[in-house]
Amino acid sequence: MMAIPPGVRFLLISNTAIFVAYYLSVIFGFSALFGPFRLIPEQVVQRLHIWQPFTYLFLHDPTGFGHILFNMLALFMFGKTLEETWGTERFLRYYFACGIGSGLCVIVAGYLTNTQFVPTIGASGAIFGLLLAFGMLFPDTTVLMSFLFPIKAKYMVMIVGAITFLSSLQVNSGVSHIAHLGGMLFGYLLIKTQLGKRQMTRSRPSSESLLTRAGDAWREYKLRRARKKFQVYMSRQNRKDDPRVH
Repeated sequence: MMAIPPGVRFLLISNTAIFVAYYLSVIFGFSALFGPFRLIPEQVVQRLHIWQPFTYLFLHDPTGFGHILFNMLALFMFGKTLEETWGTERFLRYYFACGIGSGLCVIVAGYLTNTQFVPTIGASGAIFGLLLAFGMLFPDTTVLMSFLFPIKAKYMVMIVGAITFLSSLQVNSGVSHIAHLGGMLFGYLLIKTQLGKRQMTRSRPSSESLLTRAGDAWREYKLRRARKKFQVYMSRQNRKDDPRVH
């Protein structure tokens, strides 16, 4: 069975569980309970609902399964490798920074385009940040674009970015392409600044690597002591057998 790292596992379980609850709320008529957790620019700015740029990441379209299915598949495919490369703490920081950053872009765009009352939901901003990170860190890795067509990761990111940019020029498409672009923008800035040259290393060593290092250090210490004792012994033997030199 393929192991899923803890950060990705937490996101998969929490997003799926909340989607099921949201889906059932629509069926049984209590979906209004989830209303305050959607991202609505006017509510964030005017009513100080400052939790919304975070909570909207866990809500997905309850009228169908395509939205959450795409996001969770992409999270598993690309997030798993990134978390194993960075470590759980750094991976989650990056994921939520991209998601919240994309939410801030939605808020700014909402006021610029007079759509500040339109709600936004979904983890797509964070997911697009993961796509960008994977393409930058593993540019020559072959991936399945749209889960069908093999292509190098760097070309996939270029194509997805271009399509998203062109789609953002459409009016009332029903999809927040600004959130997608915002997630990619914040992901790019994070990789170029905060992560920098250490982007391919873990944020902290795993327990296995710590134990390995401790064992190596202990063996090296014992080897040095044995070597020192041998040198002392040989020095004593030489003093007994060899003539003194004046």
